[in-house]
Amino acid sequence: MAVEQFETISLYLCVSGLIAYMFFIMYKLAVESKAGKLGTIAIFVTLGLGIFGFVAKEVITLVISV
Repeated sequence: MAVEQFETISLYLCVSGLIAYMFFIMYKLAVESKAGKLGTIAIFVTLGLGIFGFVAKEVITLVISV
């Protein structure tokens, strides 16, 4: 396995793990603050936009490179 291939796989695995952990933190934050439905949606939408940005960057990179 080449170093570049290892780095690519590691990036996707580690970032995926961090994204899953971030969703857990957002859920825990919503529950502990007793945010209600609207507050929980607001937490997930606002903090989830960062995750969307990472995924969008990868998709755009793939589209441009083709």
